[in-house]
Amino acid sequence: MRIIAAANMPFTDSLFFAIFPDEAARARISDIARRLRAQHNLKTQAIPAERLHITLHHLGAFDGLPADVLQQACDAASTVKLSPVDITLDRIESFSSRRAKRPLVLSGDITPSLQALVNALAPETHRLFKLHVTLLYDAHRGTRETVPEPVTWTSHEFALMRSHLSQSRHEIIARWMLNS
Repeated sequence: MRIIAAANMPFTDSLFFAIFPDEAARARISDIARRLRAQHNLKTQAIPAERLHITLHHLGAFDGLPADVLQQACDAASTVKLSPVDITLDRIESFSSRRAKRPLVLSGDITPSLQALVNALAPETHRLFKLHVTLLYDAHRGTRETVPEPVTWTSHEFALMRSHLSQSRHEIIARWMLNS
């Protein structure tokens, strides 16, 4: 499913499919972010624990929420019949960015179960997928670093998310269970 927003429109919202760390993984990810802030004397705040997620597929940015896009996304998601997804995040790295502040992320290798989910939601863009959870945004250009104890969990659901652009706020629109 590939959706592109019309050009020259004021974007207020974006839509994406995501999975979330469980409570234990969320706590570990937040601890890693706190440690990195202290270790590198970073000034920006970490992403709040309740907003930590893995974006599976970004559907686009829009002026409001187009009903046809929501329907297409929900229709596509409702056809997914897969088992729960295993996640392992074992390294910290920073992504390049055109902005002054770059994403500092916790990343890992894509498992077969995760690749199957990404392929089911976005078969035409799956090669662009990079498994990561954004920890914070900062000008710091960190080098890749291994996490001594990888963060792991099994995700039993995925969701369609609405991001209120420029508000640092996400809203769950719908959820689907992974249990083939």
